[in-house]
Amino acid sequence: MSLNHSPETQTKLIARVPTITGRELPEWFQAIDNGPAFLRCDERANWLADEHGLTHGYAAAIVLEHERHRRTRM
Repeated sequence: MSLNHSPETQTKLIARVPTITGRELPEWFQAIDNGPAFLRCDERANWLADEHGLTHGYAAAIVLEHERHRRTRM
């Protein structure tokens, strides 16, 4: 599974996350922060998809967005 969406695709996926999943991004970020301590983004995306029933596309988009936000917080 690739975590590399085009910027357009990433933007569209992230915009639809609340509608598709019923949860806002901060809730997903908290789930990732409280989840297992994976080192790789693809492992986090696989866990998120498996644990929460997301498609891998949405899981990957959420993980990528989480990484972007995490970098800006540091």
